[in-house]
Amino acid sequence: MRTTKLLIANRGEIAVRVMRACRELNIRTVAVYSEADAHALHVREADEAVCLGPPPPRESYLRADKIIEAARATGAQAIHPGYGFLAENADFADAVRAAGLVFVGPSGDSIRAMGSKTGARALMEQAGVPVVPGAQEKGTKKDEQEWMEAARAIGYPVLVKASGGGGGRGMRVVHDPAGLPEALASARREAAGAFGDDTVFLEKYLERAKHIEFQVLGDSHGNVVHLFERECSIQRRHQKLIEESPSPLLEAHPDLRARMAQAAVAAARAVNYQNAGTVEFIVDPESLAFYFLEMNTRLQVEHPVTEAVTGLDLVHLQLRVAAGEPLPFTQSEISVRGHAIECRIVAEDPAQNFLPQSGPVLLAREPHGPGVRVDSGYSTGDEVPPHYDSLLAKVIAHAPTRAEAIARLDAALARYIWLGVTTNVEFLRAALAHPEFVSGSMTTRFIEQHFATWRPGAETPPDLALAAVALADFLSISASPAWGVMPERADAGPWARLDGFRLGGITESVERDR
Repeated sequence: MRTTKLLIANRGEIAVRVMRACRELNIRTVAVYSEADAHALHVREADEAVCLGPPPPRESYLRADKIIEAARATGAQAIHPGYGFLAENADFADAVRAAGLVFVGPSGDSIRAMGSKTGARALMEQAGVPVVPGAQEKGTKKDEQEWMEAARAIGYPVLVKASGGGGGRGMRVVHDPAGLPEALASARREAAGAFGDDTVFLEKYLERAKHIEFQVLGDSHGNVVHLFERECSIQRRHQKLIEESPSPLLEAHPDLRARMAQAAVAAARAVNYQNAGTVEFIVDPESLAFYFLEMNTRLQVEHPVTEAVTGLDLVHLQLRVAAGEPLPFTQSEISVRGHAIECRIVAEDPAQNFLPQSGPVLLAREPHGPGVRVDSGYSTGDEVPPHYDSLLAKVIAHAPTRAEAIARLDAALARYIWLGVTTNVEFLRAALAHPEFVSGSMTTRFIEQHFATWRPGAETPPDLALAAVALADFLSISASPAWGVMPERADAGPWARLDGFRLGGITESVERDR
């Protein structure tokens, strides 16, 4: 049965992106929001909206019971989880289905199988997928001496990782035995607080590695395909900033691409995967050895680059699979055209150790042009709250070649104006221009090695110039309710005057023939 009304259990740019796909399919949408997001863009874009509660996620976006009740109350037949929040919560997926609703994602069992990093490692070994050399707890917790012996056997440096973790949380790099006890203890504390599970494990840390992932898609008819790879080596604190497809490394080594693609499909089949997911690997660029990292059982932030090079709409496909339809193509019918690169526009200050920012968006002017796409969760007049992820938008450029895609993306970022909240736009432009990125030889240590002391350059527009641009835009548009400056009466204020209002006073106006 095709869905006619969908609830999106998320916020920001992914909620807006799903809503726009639904509009193309004539599906009505329901937004959910916290009190902090009452005037947010995703609320304005939806056909209906339901408030979940106060700003803290545990009282709003993480309340599975309220989300399911909102779907029932509005008559939505399906729930799309987006990414983050409850997107990879197996109990939520099960609860949605138990309520008689469609969950636009994999089964709870598949999510559980890949949700535990240690369990996923064991599954991948059984499926013949290479995993990073490591050690884990099996049944009982290891004491400090056992961990020391395990790390010695693996060889330093090692990576302490939380079994239920993600996004860099519960993760510590250890270069020598002296640092291991504290790394284990702090990783356990962080994992317990973030995921409710303090289980950790060790992996060999590859100091020069590339992060390459494969988009996979499965249906309920036994079909599983891959939609080729994305390279995500540009990261800060294990969180991605720039993603692209295809990978420069795999372009040079198509045999490696074929082996990694085969492993990705095998990983998805091992958990009977249905819907869109991503199998992530790390790759040694010298030996070309690759290892399974994890599987993200949801749509990824970087999915637009795959859409750009394959010409497929992943949200449309998610909805079709969730409705029980078979995939409309076979593996041999999927190909890559050109090159696409995505930059994440984030509310943070790269010059202050990527300190998250919040506050009003005084002006957001998006770039446009051939081959340029912007997925945004904010517009002029909105407020960036301090309670949630700092992702504001994504800019994607698609072109025939990688060099052209880099140039097109840089030109788009140069035209992107954000005023009122600090962003990483200038930092992204500097990263795109770096010789190591231009050559395609970057690794996951790119930012650490080349941008640890980065500061904005002299070409940054002065605040006064930006303020002038903002004022010009402000006076040329109708203010939204989020501005809080609209006059109480429709016939009051400068926006209603017909007598030539300007900042310096009133000038005589001339009425023209209509």
